[in-house]
Amino acid sequence: MIGSKASRFSARKFGYSGLLLAMLVAASLSAYSQGDRKPETIDAQAMGTSTQMGRNVGVKIIINQFSTPEDRQVLIDAFKKGKSQGLVDALTKMKSVGRIAITGTVGSDLSYIALIPSPTGRKIRFATNRPIRFGEAYNNGRSTDYNLTAGEIDLNDSDKSKSAGVLYPAAQLVINKQGQLQFELFQNPWKLVNIIDWNGAGSKE
Repeated sequence: MIGSKASRFSARKFGYSGLLLAMLVAASLSAYSQGDRKPETIDAQAMGTSTQMGRNVGVKIIINQFSTPEDRQVLIDAFKKGKSQGLVDALTKMKSVGRIAITGTVGSDLSYIALIPSPTGRKIRFATNRPIRFGEAYNNGRSTDYNLTAGEIDLNDSDKSKSAGVLYPAAQLVINKQGQLQFELFQNPWKLVNIIDWNGAGSKE
């Protein structure tokens, strides 16, 4: 449970059905060869919510390959053993499978990208250890505790205008007093809109 000090940093909590947990337990597609695959690109606009309302930035996601069921199991085991920090450590050790870049930044490697079929198309879920920006580390702020980045893009093949997504730029997993897992955010999630799936990411798998 978050105390009043943390609440000043606008931390937001999500229950057991939070995206990151769903990402870890959902079965991803694995029956495909990735040896000769070409990078796939998705562009989107990230729109702020709540205290970031009115702000928007461009987001580019490059997928070099999709993570395997073995990668997923590594993350599950790491969380069971070391909680949120264990998950961060495991993501740090994984090789890059893609990249995410916000307009005006050099971007960061993505350690995990899952491809999951949906009734309307495909869901692409991603996570990585969040690079600590110099200003945050210098000020030793609470935001350095939220060292995961996660997100989901729901691609609608029948109506591309309905494709949508969410980006959690700073998050951690915690266990509350009731023993339940909570996905805790620093500030608020960002909505992903105006999604352009340039290569039909994952549609040929």
